[in-house]
Amino acid sequence: MRVDIVTIFPAFFDVLDVSLIGKARDRGLLDVRVHDLRDAAHDRHRTVDDTPYGGGAGMVMKPEPWGETLDAVLGEDAVLIVPSPAGERFTQRVARELADERQIVFACGRYEGIDQRVVDHYAARGRVRLMSLGDYVLNGGEVAAMAMIEAVARLVPGVVGNPESLVEESHEIGLLEYPIYTKPASWRGHEVPPVLLSGNHGAVERWRREQSFERTRRLRPDLLPEDLRGES
Repeated sequence: MRVDIVTIFPAFFDVLDVSLIGKARDRGLLDVRVHDLRDAAHDRHRTVDDTPYGGGAGMVMKPEPWGETLDAVLGEDAVLIVPSPAGERFTQRVARELADERQIVFACGRYEGIDQRVVDHYAARGRVRLMSLGDYVLNGGEVAAMAMIEAVARLVPGVVGNPESLVEESHEIGLLEYPIYTKPASWRGHEVPPVLLSGNHGAVERWRREQSFERTRRLRPDLLPEDLRGES
């Protein structure tokens, strides 16, 4: 998979050189390229923003640098992701969809956002998805892009060493993940649930399913059908 990131803060993504993502890059599973939007701003100040038409606070990112950069970066089958609080909700289902793509391009806006004509232009030419992590506002698209890159990249075959671990995680089956424990069996007066020490694999699986359901009912009842939510 190829991942392109367009930003005015390229150094923000240096962290992609470490951990599982960095190892996947070294092994050729991920081709991650970061592009500085200011390279397409040709005035002496490398300006990428201007005041909004119609007035109002803040600045808007100009279309010309975006057009020049995206023309050079977007492949024929690429999906352009624009992190935005006005976008659709990014979920595990969306992450799985994107994990099957050959190229994903992230357009990281700043200030009040990117001129709408950029989105409209590329939506007329290909696939564009505005994506939101949740109902809140960030200073720019970089944090959201980083979260989405990690969520998608770890689903690419070979990135995570044990693929079975992906199946049991929160949201993969519509429930939150059950509580997990390791040695020692007793820590500061807190005990590991006896069923996990029993060696009875069937009982362990039942306990985990029950815990997943109860945790979901208590913390995220919106993930359950109404008749299963109970009191939260």
